[in-house]
Order: sequence, then structure tokens, then C-alpha cells
Amino acid sequence: MTTAVGSTRLRPPHGGIATAGDLPLHAIRSAFQPVVDLDTFAVVGYEALARGPVGTPWERPDVLFEAGRTSGRLAELDAACRTAAFAGARAAKLSAPTWLFVNAEPEVLHTWALSPIEEMDGADLPVMVEITERALTHRPAELLAAVARLRELGWGIALDDVGADSASLALLPLLAPDVIKLDLHLVQRRPGRDIAMVMNAVHAEAERSGALLLAEGLETPEHVRRARAFGATLGQGWHFGSPGPLPEKPAPPPITSRVQLRPRARQQPGASPFDIVTSGRPPRTADKALLIEVSKQLEEQAAAAGGGSSVVLATFQDARFFTPATRRRYHRLAQTAAFVAALGVDMPPAPLPGVRGGVLKAGDPLLDEWDIAVVGPHFAGTLVARQMPGQGDGDDAQYSFVLSHDRQLAVQVATCLMSRVTPRTP
Repeated sequence: MTTAVGSTRLRPPHGGIATAGDLPLHAIRSAFQPVVDLDTFAVVGYEALARGPVGTPWERPDVLFEAGRTSGRLAELDAACRTAAFAGARAAKLSAPTWLFVNAEPEVLHTWALSPIEEMDGADLPVMVEITERALTHRPAELLAAVARLRELGWGIALDDVGADSASLALLPLLAPDVIKLDLHLVQRRPGRDIAMVMNAVHAEAERSGALLLAEGLETPEHVRRARAFGATLGQGWHFGSPGPLPEKPAPPPITSRVQLRPRARQQPGASPFDIVTSGRPPRTADKALLIEVSKQLEEQAAAAGGGSSVVLATFQDARFFTPATRRRYHRLAQTAAFVAALGVDMPPAPLPGVRGGVLKAGDPLLDEWDIAVVGPHFAGTLVARQMPGQGDGDDAQYSFVLSHDRQLAVQVATCLMSRVTPRTP
């Protein structure tokens, strides 16, 4: 940890009683909870959970992180927690193939891409970074850049609390996590329609991507049976061990681990949706009027999915093309989709309640494109179109276009557009 971070102190949250003065960030410690293979019950990793000093107002993690937020030092606290996790792993001499699961605070995950390489030293352990869907919906462009950086370090990505919010299901394909962590209520609650919907969605994504399912909150043998029925191959919870110090003499790690990183597609820097899609398939030509109707049909597919399980991102070249009729459609979409965004020149950060905006700047190849991507658990489609030279703004303007229902292409287009969404203002 750098000197600046190590000497920083946090003020207690409003109403808190400071029994030990201001909290030094170097006093942050980690408690570790085992992650096990549900077939063999072998420990395959440990999740590092942040704790403040015993006997202080910050011992509880919720109070600790509230102090970080109210003091404006959440990024420094997040870095201190990461450093404590690595230090604890080194002290216990953990080694591959044992994984270290490390949490990232959603609001500041983008700072991980800016951290000096010495602060990202995982002690030669395989590192799995746990994030939530809030990280993607708050600062999409920065998050995607951070995920790319972490993967360059050879680290894995886990999406946490999947099933607690429908947005987490919708955003699974864009993050392409290596591990999908199922929210504890999925195994602790009585099965119902909502749990069946989550089961279908995560199974579909795991089958397509090879992601592993990890069930949290396993406290009884019955929970373990439910987790296996859900398709989980990894488990975590008090049934296998409560958070605490790492064992002084950890069990020898397995020769091989079920947790393996699979290749993930990398976004080509500077590419536009039209470039991505037409690199492997020839475009056709149509007028703007036809393409608008095709876009509407893709929007209807997203609305029909229901359950807040779809992502819809679209470009309109200019905010003036986001017409009153289009606004009405997107207002309705925002009621049913998990994430909706509209991009264009002069597009406001929130053109409608529930709709995110993205500003296209001079030189962006999207200025000449009309694109839409719809991605849901069981449907994906994209339309990419580039205006032909010398065309006006009318419905008879000609565009080169490709319509595709190839899921991988739709995800790539959605990711490309997501990287241009304006960060949400706190």
C-alpha cells in the first residue's frame, strides 16, 4: 500500500461514536470464507471480506463503507480492502490453483484500471474480482475498460448477487463473467415462478459461455441439495465455514481446479457497430423508413421478454431524431427492460426517466450510423446501418445495413454502444 493511502483516515459516519479516533486505512483487515467444489467439497478458493478494527465503530462492514462514502474516500477504502486481501493471502502462503475472490465497490471499480501495477499485485494467486450489476449501470464505459484491464492481468470476473435484481440477468452477456454468483435467496426461499425464471436465464448463459455457477448462503444440507439442482458446481456459506482468519496450515490445494478461465471476446478499440458486423457479412441497402420499422420490431421483442430481463441500446445520430413518437416507445420500453439507452449528438444524460443517454462527439463513426441492439436471456438481435454518402434526413434516405440475430454479434454491438453511455451523476 502506498504511504498516502496508508496514512489516510476516515471520519466515522454521521451519528457514529468514535471510540478510537479516526480510522487509519492501514487497519483494515480481511476475513476469509471458503469456496468449495460441491462435488468433492474441496476448497477451491476464499472470498476476502473487509472488516474494520475490532471494538471500533467501523468493525461492521456496512458502517465501514458508509464512512467511506460520507467522507468521500470510497476509492481509497476500496484499495485498502484489496491490499488487505492480498496481504492476508501472502501471509497464509496461499498458492495456485486456490483462487482469491476479491470484492470491488461498484461506484469506484473504474479506478481499478488506473491503479499502479504494484497495487494490483495478487501475490501470484489466481484472482477473481466480484462485481455487481450496479457497477455497469453507473459508469458503463469506465467499467468495461476496467474489466478489460483486469483480464489483461489474467484475473477472472465474477458477477455477484445474480437473481437479486433482474438487471443482473440482463447484463450477464455484456460482462461475460467467469463465475455467476447466485444470490442466497435462490436456495433459501421456497421455489416459485421468479426463481424458475432466474434458473432458466443463468442456465442459458452458463451453457453458452461456460461460466460456472456458485451458490451463496449455503447453511444446511438442504441448501446444498437445492444448489446442486440449480446447476451450481461451487458453493459458499456457513455450512462450509464462517468468515474468519485463513487456516495457519491450509489444506494442500487440489492438483487441478474446476475454476478455469475461458477465452473471452475482446472489443476492438475504435470499432463501430457497423464495422464489427460487416467484417464477416456483406451489407444490403434499404431506405430509412424500412429500417425504422425493423428497429421497432426489435424493440417489441425486448418488451415481450418482460421481467426486466432485456438490454436495449440504440443510436439516433442526433438528438433531434429522438422524436416524440420515439420517446413514447422508449418510455414504454423503460417500464419493462432492465437497461435502455439512446445515443446521439446533444443527447442528454437522461433523455427520459429510466432511459440513459450517450453523447456522440465529433469524429465518432456512429455519427453516420443508425444502430440498435437487443440482448435478453433468450433473444438477441441487432440492426446496424450506415448512411450512404449524399443522403438527406428524409425517410427515403438510403442506408447500407445488416440485420442479424447472431447472439455474439448482438452482444458485441451492445457492448460497443454501452461504452458510450454517459456516467450516472451521483
